[in-house]
Amino acid sequence: MLQIVYEDQNITICIKPIGYSSEDSAFAPCVPALLREHWNKPAAYVGVVHRLDMGASGLMVYARTKAAAAALSRQMTDGSFHKEYLCVCAGVPQPDVGTMEDWLFKDSRQHKVFPVKKERKGAKKALLDYEVLEKNEESSLCRVQLHTGRTHQIRVQFASRRHPLYGDGKYGSRIKCALGLWCARLEFILPGEDQPRIFFQEPPAAGAFEPFFPE
Repeated sequence: MLQIVYEDQNITICIKPIGYSSEDSAFAPCVPALLREHWNKPAAYVGVVHRLDMGASGLMVYARTKAAAAALSRQMTDGSFHKEYLCVCAGVPQPDVGTMEDWLFKDSRQHKVFPVKKERKGAKKALLDYEVLEKNEESSLCRVQLHTGRTHQIRVQFASRRHPLYGDGKYGSRIKCALGLWCARLEFILPGEDQPRIFFQEPPAAGAFEPFFPE
């Protein structure tokens, strides 16, 4: 069930299955439990350094030691850890290459995030760059690079511009399929090394991505 992309004594890079929590959870199936099963170590340490929504899939890196988790977290903080996403959205964003900048407010009672017109208490700035890679009459395949890591950020910023991600009923999509959001590329320095490495994985030719990644 868990596809391992890379593994050493410090980290594991895997493909997060759709419907699984990125972090330990008592209420939902989670990737840390799958990793402990993979290692056959029920009490193993699993350091979570970034997250993906439960409905999303793609590359994730987990630290196997506290020292590795600290090293990866420092890269997250200083901006040297890069993540790139692919998403399928309704329509075609204009222009084909651009930036989305918003203030986002998380409503914990509704478990949703809303864009607000200006800075206010509880609102956080959200910034991303996107590029339309392919398009058809109904949808677009976009590459997205986040500059901030807000809850549901890509989903909300695209939806607020009338381009909800395919399968994202929470934010206005009428398409019934798995969420069209995939973490495709990670770039970071592995603990113990001094030069960044790049890991890339295409999404499967299924659901929202099928028109753009035919078998």
